[in-house]
Amino acid sequence: MTSFADEARIAFDNLADRTSDLINPTVRLGVTGLSRAGKTVFISALVHNLLHGGRLPLFSPAAGDRIARTYLEEQPDDAVPRFQYEDHIARLLDERDWPNSTRAISELRLTIEYESASGWSRLFSRGKLSIDIVDYPGEWLLDLPLIDKSFATFSAESIERARLPGRRQIAGEFLAALDAVDPAAPMDEPTAQRLSRAFSAYLTAARSDNTALSTLPPGRFLMPGDLEGSPALTFAPIPAAKDGSYPKSSLGAVLERRYEAYKTVVVKPFFRDHFARLDRQILLVDALQAINAGPEAVRDLEIALADILRCFRPGRSSWLSSLLSRRIDRILVAATKADHLHRESHRRLEAVVRRLVDGAVKRADFSGAETQVIAMAAIRATREARIEDRGEDLPVIVGVPQAGERIGEETFDGRRETAIFPGDLPKDPGVLFTDADGKAERADPIRFVRFRPPRLERTDEGLTLSLPHIRLDRALEFLVGDRLK
Repeated sequence: MTSFADEARIAFDNLADRTSDLINPTVRLGVTGLSRAGKTVFISALVHNLLHGGRLPLFSPAAGDRIARTYLEEQPDDAVPRFQYEDHIARLLDERDWPNSTRAISELRLTIEYESASGWSRLFSRGKLSIDIVDYPGEWLLDLPLIDKSFATFSAESIERARLPGRRQIAGEFLAALDAVDPAAPMDEPTAQRLSRAFSAYLTAARSDNTALSTLPPGRFLMPGDLEGSPALTFAPIPAAKDGSYPKSSLGAVLERRYEAYKTVVVKPFFRDHFARLDRQILLVDALQAINAGPEAVRDLEIALADILRCFRPGRSSWLSSLLSRRIDRILVAATKADHLHRESHRRLEAVVRRLVDGAVKRADFSGAETQVIAMAAIRATREARIEDRGEDLPVIVGVPQAGERIGEETFDGRRETAIFPGDLPKDPGVLFTDADGKAERADPIRFVRFRPPRLERTDEGLTLSLPHIRLDRALEFLVGDRLK
């Protein structure tokens, strides 16, 4: 995936990191997931619970009362935007609204001072660990396989996907624009822009709630940032040249050059400067949205997650090899929004996500990385209850749906607390997936809405309690618990 020069720079950066670790032990934690999986919420909740002594009974340093102090520090990478923790927390607590989705890479350093679990170690000095949390869009990971793909391969795969039955309608404008161009014709900038806009519109539509498709590279087309309108983001897949190559200065030749520029300007720097320096990784998965969109969306999510996990560098490194290269030795796959279901369905949600990532996780295990799958809600927006309906005892969740959310004919106002029976996930997750013939049993839809963040309780002394969660402590224990012993 990388050139010799890239690997040399990666080795140099890792050597610098390891040298710094001798003075200040650090673990670099990557947080990713496809759009709306809950990355910003996860980081905000993690930091808030550690800073404010949250309820973390399964996080051994907290359960053993061994955490002496937790605080934020200056991050080590001055060229990377800081994760705006304070702004996100203010929005969650004061406005009871969810923060905006991750649109670009950001970083935050959280430092924990702790007492060792070993009596011998406590005789010397207090332990200290810095956690460098690196937040980045999962869509960017989908770009990493492009490094090894030619423009012809990328084009063939993209056009084939666009013509699939479930995509053909939303890709109609792009496919029509594609049929109207001659890749061998002289380059014409308005034509290139028109084709690129149609392709971007198709990718955006495919990501909507109704379709919830996931395999949508190039990722920066969905979140261009400061590269919007640049030549590196003004291309689209086109049919392969009949004789193997496009004429010089033709539309096809220019689009191919821009595709290669995209890999050079966007994809390789992300891999080299950020992704290749991670020690631990959490991958957040919103499976409920895909389940409600139907079997094709579930299958598409499965492919996207396999592509993402394939990009990781899992495994264990020896002390000597770790000086020059990093391996991700722990990967946590977390099914988010577990608070949208009653706890009786949490095991089934874990089973669905385990099925989604089964093949890729087995490959990671084989290379020495530890993996785990859990159902989690970094911030719990609901509580559980039971109601009687027509003589039947139903498990329900209770919360305040966001204004404008709907179930059937009912539209919520954002103020009224409501009890909702979300439905049950199937016992066999296999019924959610398409088989070889593209057929599957469509599961009963999960009736879920987006709830407002909870109103935090206060103690008699007026202290605000930490954000409630589901299994955030288990996530912390798996990701960093071993580094705080």
